[in-house]
Amino acid sequence: MHDGRVSERELLHGGVGNAGLVWRQGDAVSRPAGPHVETIHALLRHLRASGFDGVPEPLGIDDGPREWLTFIPGDVPYPPFPSWSLTDESLASVAALLRRFHDATEGFETPDGGSWNLEMSDGGTGDVICHNDVCLENVVFRNGTAVALLDFDFAAPGSPWWDLASFARMCVPMDAPQDAVHMGKGSVDPFARLRVVADAYGLPPDRSPLVDRLQDQIEAGGWFVRRRVVAGDPAFTRMWNESGGERRYDRRREWFVRNREHFLDALHHQ
Repeated sequence: MHDGRVSERELLHGGVGNAGLVWRQGDAVSRPAGPHVETIHALLRHLRASGFDGVPEPLGIDDGPREWLTFIPGDVPYPPFPSWSLTDESLASVAALLRRFHDATEGFETPDGGSWNLEMSDGGTGDVICHNDVCLENVVFRNGTAVALLDFDFAAPGSPWWDLASFARMCVPMDAPQDAVHMGKGSVDPFARLRVVADAYGLPPDRSPLVDRLQDQIEAGGWFVRRRVVAGDPAFTRMWNESGGERRYDRRREWFVRNREHFLDALHHQ
């Protein structure tokens, strides 16, 4: 548990769902505790004990309920994204960090009575624990290199291919060109950048499962945000509208189908 030392609170950015609810106090961060927090803290302890220091150390849970975690110093990019966060080098560093994370989760067993949020997972069974939400806003960088992952609310057992596809979908990004620019992720070459992700992660020669999982997610088209819009969540409704709404996901599906073979070629040929 956080030791309760009195110090000034500093409001942190937080994600869409936790905006205004995350703060730093001294060397600790406090954020709302979800229903799966005990399992998440057990995972974080396992990771750190295995030598992977790219996650915060859990300090405890108070009566809020709020979880307390160690603060990891560095830069966390938010829109409008700084140019350094959109380079191939920063992209590769996140992919490499994600591989280290997956490797370090091997051998972790869900605690008795533990549970996971399966909303963004591929079913809740698999070889590793997936983060399922590796976007730029959930990565700590130092000097342009990814050093830590944040926000494990959607972590769950799953396939590393699924987690890597989720990361690539958000950070390559896998979007129709006009929408990539509109979302502040620049005018980039998604084919070359998907190859950067695959190489940095260390995928085997047959990389077609990555394209398959990307297609699964793109065909589902914004399922996570849409559910929150239907439920009337104002923050997600604003994000949905500002990002282009349903038409954005239609454009992405059409663009990906047209370019699927191009992505396969980019992954399998120098």
